[in-house]
Amino acid sequence: MHPGRSGRSLGERAVNSGIRSGMAGPPGEPVAVGPDRSSAPAPGNSTAAGEGGEGRHCWVRNPPDAPGIWPGLLVEWRQRDGSWQGRVAYTVAGPHGPALVEAWLPAARLEPR
Repeated sequence: MHPGRSGRSLGERAVNSGIRSGMAGPPGEPVAVGPDRSSAPAPGNSTAAGEGGEGRHCWVRNPPDAPGIWPGLLVEWRQRDGSWQGRVAYTVAGPHGPALVEAWLPAARLEPR
C-alpha cells in the first residue's frame, strides 16, 4: 500500500490475482503474437477473453480512418477466406479526445508490442 491511498495498488492486485503474467495462447500451445507464425491457433480455434485466452498488447498499423500507429489490445484471432484477422481494441485521436475502437483487422496490420 502507498501513503495517501486506500486499498492495494494496481500492481499489488495484479500479483495477487492468480493470473499469470506473459502472453500465452491457448493451453498447450506455444506463445505467438501473429497468426502467421507456426504457433498460431489452429483454424477453427479462437482464443477469446473469458475462454482461457489472454489479451496481448500490440501495435495497430494504419487502421481504417486513422492513419498511423496506435497501441492496442489483441483480443482474439480468426481465419476468414484463407487469411488471419485479429480482433483488437485500440484508441485513436478523435475530435473530442481519445476514442476507443474495436475491430477485426488483417494480421498484417498488427505487430507485437
